This record gives sequence, structure tokens and C-alpha cells, in this order.
Amino acid sequence: MRLVTRADLDGLACAILFMENEKVDELLLVHPQEITDKKVEIRADDTLANLPYHPDCGRWFDHHLLTDSNEKPPAQFEGIYRQAPSAAQLVWEYFGRAEHHRRMVEETDRFDSAQLSESDVLKPQGWVLLGFTVDPRTGHEDQEAYFRQCLDWLAEEPLEKVLVKPAVRDRIQRMFEKNEAFCWELMKHSRLDGNVVFTDFRGVPDPTVGNRFLIYTLFPEANVSVRAQFKGRERVMVNVGHSIFNRTCEVSVGDLMSSYGGGGHFGAGSTPLPIIDADTRILDIIAALQDPQNA
Repeated sequence: MRLVTRADLDGLACAILFMENEKVDELLLVHPQEITDKKVEIRADDTLANLPYHPDCGRWFDHHLLTDSNEKPPAQFEGIYRQAPSAAQLVWEYFGRAEHHRRMVEETDRFDSAQLSESDVLKPQGWVLLGFTVDPRTGHEDQEAYFRQCLDWLAEEPLEKVLVKPAVRDRIQRMFEKNEAFCWELMKHSRLDGNVVFTDFRGVPDPTVGNRFLIYTLFPEANVSVRAQFKGRERVMVNVGHSIFNRTCEVSVGDLMSSYGGGGHFGAGSTPLPIIDADTRILDIIAALQDPQNA
């Protein structure tokens, strides 16, 4: 069986559960948009977890909102789909809810659904801390190799021993250093527009990548964030997320992003935009977030 998942904490927890219960011959790490755009060959013996549905897969486990841009599964398929805090929650249920993985799944639920406190963001501990180090959005190099190494370690050792390994401690130190520079850049390139904080990194040649939740500690008045930056020479990537502290935004981000060709779930999502009309579309997205009737 080949497991196809995403290189984040939810994908890591899913992989741990599958590898403990089944023989996984190969692990493939992909971005959800690659599945949506059919850029990855999916085979009949593939199990997809924490990714959109693909009609060629053998099994599918996901918890994200099904949007118009997603392939829709048939009425009967092998696996589990429903909206939940994490895909790991569904895989854990599939294999019988082993008690020794309860803490991992509960913390993955919290991390993936962003049910975090300000302390979790500024001074993370345990699974949340590991989650930030494996998050592909933290900007570290060799992120896939690090994900695979953590997976190997966690198959043999408890989390407490993994967190003190030199490679993990080094990531943690560099993550906090980057977060300091990231906060400075966020303040310089962000503006508050009503309830929306908009960060425009398109004029920054090589923006620092840091903890995506820091924006909500800097702009507590905002209930939703929009960030734009170039992706290659032809597209602008727009990321949108509900504030995890000011939880009053009623717009379904996944549905809004799907109307532009992207996707996500209720509280967060992203979409690539053509450079030629990105300005107009970004203004439309901000307007929709300011008034749900425009969404």
C-alpha cells in the first residue's frame, strides 16, 4: 500500500497510525492543490489521508470541507469522510481508537483545527511544538526529509525523547529566530482594513516565513487574515484564515477560495491567482470577508 498524505502534523499522525496497523510500502507527500489540479498520479492501491478525494485512489480519509473545486466521492467508498478536527481523528477511529495514541490525536485535533491559546502560539509545548516544526509553512529547508525522520523516530520512541534530539532542537531554535524577523515583516507589510488584516508580501523578494498565527497576536482587532505573495512568475498565492483568538468571522473560507479555483475548510484556505488580475480579485476577497453577503 502507498500512503499519500500531506507533510504536516495531521499527515504525520495519520502516517504513524497507518504504519502501526498496516504495511506501508511507500509514503508520498503532496500538497492538496496537487490533488485538486490532478498533478499527481494516483493509483488503485493508494490510500489518501488529509487530502482531497481522487477518483483513482483505493481508500480516502479526510476532514476538510468539500467545495466546488473538489472531486466528489461516490456514495460508497472505502475510508471515512466527515468534517472533524483532523484527519488523524478519522484514521484513529478506523483502526479502533487505540488508547496509547489518544494524546497524539487530541493534540493533532487542537493543532489542525487551530484550537490554540496565545501561549500555544508564543510558547508552544509537546505535540503543538513538534507540529510547528514539521509545518511546511515554517520555511525550513529539507522539510520532507525532516518529516520522514520524525516519523521514523516516533515509531520507536516517545515524543519527549524526540523533542530533545539535536536535529529537532535545532529546528526549534531556528523557528523562534525566524518568528522574530517574521513579526517585524508582518508589521511592516500589513494593514488593517475593517475586520480584515491584509499582508502583502508581493513587494518582498524573499519574505521570512514564520508561525502563521502570529498575525493574530499583532492585530487582535482582526477576525480574519489575508496574505498575498508571488508563487513563481505567473501566479500569486493568497492564503486566508479566521483569527484563532477573535472567532467572529462567519464566512466559509473554503467555499470562498473554491470560487477562485482553490480550496480549504471553513476556517482557512488558499487559492492561486493569475498575476494579471490579482489586485482586483484580492479586493473582491477582502470585500467578501468584510460582508458575508458578498461572499
